[in-house]
Amino acid sequence: MSLVITIAQQKGGAGKTTLAANLAAAMAATRSVAVLDIDPQRSLSRWHGLRAAHPLVPRIGFSDVSGWRLARELDRLRVGHDVLIVDSPPQLDTDAKLAIRSADLVLVPLQPSPPDLWAAEGTLKLAATEKRRARILLNRAPAAGKLRAMVEAEMAAAGHPVFTATLGNRTGFASAFAQGLGVTEAAPRSTAAAELRSVLAELEGILR
Repeated sequence: MSLVITIAQQKGGAGKTTLAANLAAAMAATRSVAVLDIDPQRSLSRWHGLRAAHPLVPRIGFSDVSGWRLARELDRLRVGHDVLIVDSPPQLDTDAKLAIRSADLVLVPLQPSPPDLWAAEGTLKLAATEKRRARILLNRAPAAGKLRAMVEAEMAAAGHPVFTATLGNRTGFASAFAQGLGVTEAAPRSTAAAELRSVLAELEGILR
């Protein structure tokens, strides 16, 4: 059975899909990985299609099955891969709830702004209801600033579980995504790649 990481956030623009792709590409270097795209925008599907043009990168399993067949598809992918990463829809509908219920970890990307934090609270509440582990990951974050400090203080006061590692607002993530790659493949020596590796190390520690 594989580990299931569901990436969920109710607010659009949090970088959910880009994060899913970059994590999948990085983990595929050492594990059998699949991605499941149940976000109606299907951006992860486009990324996976672009990846086919790079024959030397590790293969990543893919599905975009949703709706009434989703539960069976989750079971199928779990059996066939070490890691399954689910890109969930930006609303807490039936598909999102099932993806969260199936997760070993619910990863909630959050840009440091109050609206993103408010949107994340619903996802965290659902994860708690389903008795699933959840962690907020600061994404597209500035290195410092009053807004980031305010959001971090609010998260600490609320007792929200948060990654120590963060991802900055770096073009390398989007540039790699546009090529069907992860940043650790497209620019392995970049600051963006180093940040992603730090997140991955912390993620593996949580799931160990």
